[in-house]
Amino acid sequence: MLTIQAQSNIPTDFGIFRVYAFSEHEDNWNPHLVWVAENTDFTKTVNVRFHSECITGEVFHSRKCECGQQLDAAMKYMAEHGGMIVYLRQEGRNIGIINKLKAYALQEKGFDTVEANLKLGLPADARDFGVAIEMLNILKVKEINLLTNNPEKLKSLENSGIILNRRISLEIESNETNEGYLSKKKDYFGHLLEKV
Repeated sequence: MLTIQAQSNIPTDFGIFRVYAFSEHEDNWNPHLVWVAENTDFTKTVNVRFHSECITGEVFHSRKCECGQQLDAAMKYMAEHGGMIVYLRQEGRNIGIINKLKAYALQEKGFDTVEANLKLGLPADARDFGVAIEMLNILKVKEINLLTNNPEKLKSLENSGIILNRRISLEIESNETNEGYLSKKKDYFGHLLEKV
């Protein structure tokens, strides 16, 4: 059972966000986070982004994915329009950074992102968006617009009690390094991408 363990206001390059740390225990060093823009009204439809942690893309600006750019774009959007980012500690589609680096090593040998995970005996995508629903319920969010290209995130809201008003696309231009990664997202996972 997740609970809010701590909260504080944090000024960012995009604006001020109220940040909530969610975990089952207060000594959890890797809690899930919810970043709420200061102009957000929970009684109305809330703009929401479910975003999974990606230390390589967000912190170190890896060009193998578009995660860091998506996070920046989502923060900018929330700061301007109101809303929240549900930041899930599910690195590498929830396989962890060590396995993610092992998968990257296999990709250097010619495997694509899905093949690399499967070769390691891991699922193609092990993320759980139910935890995001749980946090929205704790914050008493009733109706949302979801910033996503991922149909699984949309599907996670079915029978959740939370009303999905509409999807907002969050598509980032590809680069020479991540074109194959984005194509796999579209072709294998069915991501709603128009620029790939």
